Amino acid sequence: MATLCRPAIAVPEHVITREQTLEFARTLHAGHPQLPLALRLIGNTGVQTRHLVQPIEDTLKHPGFTARNALYETEAKSRLPEVIHRALDHAELTPRDIDMIVYVSCTGFMMPSMTAWLINAMGFRSVTRQLPIAQLGCAAGGTAINRAHDFCLAYPRANVLIVSCEFCSLCYQPEDLGVGNLLSNGLFGDAVAAAVVRGEGGAGVQLAQNGSHLVPGTEEWISYAVRDTGFHFMLDKRVPGTMSMLAPAMRDMAEPFGWDISDLDFYIVHAGGPRILDDLSKYLMLPSETFRYSRATLTERGNIASAVIFDALDRLFEDGGVAPGGRGLIAGFGPGITAEISLGRWTRPDTDPLVPCHGSAPRSAV
Repeated sequence: MATLCRPAIAVPEHVITREQTLEFARTLHAGHPQLPLALRLIGNTGVQTRHLVQPIEDTLKHPGFTARNALYETEAKSRLPEVIHRALDHAELTPRDIDMIVYVSCTGFMMPSMTAWLINAMGFRSVTRQLPIAQLGCAAGGTAINRAHDFCLAYPRANVLIVSCEFCSLCYQPEDLGVGNLLSNGLFGDAVAAAVVRGEGGAGVQLAQNGSHLVPGTEEWISYAVRDTGFHFMLDKRVPGTMSMLAPAMRDMAEPFGWDISDLDFYIVHAGGPRILDDLSKYLMLPSETFRYSRATLTERGNIASAVIFDALDRLFEDGGVAPGGRGLIAGFGPGITAEISLGRWTRPDTDPLVPCHGSAPRSAV
């Protein structure tokens, strides 16, 4: 069975605190008629610190979409190799063992995809499959895991590298002054992440099932308007209430396999904001502590889009995981409104004789 190994995460060196964010909002938008509401919403996110690829003074400037996208490419190429090498080390593999790269990002654009550069620059084989995913936003981390799982089901001896690159600060638009935009300016952060799904061997989450659910009629709730100045993030005020629609879909997905979604051993979910986590606790009848890893990601790094679930999963690994065989859920939420859901069991090679511990998986034919 395919196993999602421990992720690797990296965040940029420039840090902005909650207090600094609120002060910038007061200064930049002193005459905004809804400033008190925006400040209250930002304060309620629970985000204490965020990491940015530029100092805040440069982030607040807009040099044009051309310059921003060039910076996206430069920063990605600078930061990704190290995090990829760590993810490969966690999986006990090398670039030559990888059969497909799934690259997810919604904060910059390249063609050829970053996957082509990675293959050329990092020693991946020229036959490595490429799957860039650019338009699923925060849900794309879950999508990447699910497509990697599908690939390993089709090619059971294959290994898939997942790479997430999200520089949300490069989407800041100084002229977007809606309350939703002001809230987003205090919520999103930057990060890169990588993880390997091994078709054979490895330790981590042994993937069992995956699925997707789109809530009809919600396409405009989370979206980009693509303009001369780049990507303009659009956030509808109804988004925080989407768990009332997605929690039942998560339950429906698990039940055919005999799993009670309210009685699992670990939960790794996208932390789009505190309301998402609070409502999941409510609708799934779970204590708030259940989502502590996702909440820690939100508090320390903000909403880092598709990288959230990898950061939260890494925290579970750091905490020692759960008992072998323990069942769990991984879920990403994003535009659509879409949920990408994985179910899996925790596995440790040293305690599970059915899962090899050391060495690369045999080469696949792909």
